[in-house]
Amino acid sequence: MTDLLRILVSPVAWLAAFSAVYGLHGVLCSMMLDATVFGMSRSRLVLALAFVVAVLLQAGLLAMLYSTRYGAAPGFARVVSRASGWTGLVATIWTLFPTLAVSTCP
Repeated sequence: MTDLLRILVSPVAWLAAFSAVYGLHGVLCSMMLDATVFGMSRSRLVLALAFVVAVLLQAGLLAMLYSTRYGAAPGFARVVSRASGWTGLVATIWTLFPTLAVSTCP
């Protein structure tokens, strides 16, 4: 894994997850799923699952950046890639949490 890839992987994964989850939100709202599963609407359950998958993906990427096999060599690239990994994880949680906290469709 090159240093540039290590630095950019988390923000790009956040961008993909953000686009996918909010695109999924629009599709689910247009489908008008009213059935409930485990006391939650199906659309909220699918969005919660997408949120969890996105957070786990970012956590896995961060773990890879801290590993000796995939992490950068000591120096500038290591510090920046790990900071970028933390930024991707926090951005994923911060921007996708509203899918759990607010109403799903207007």
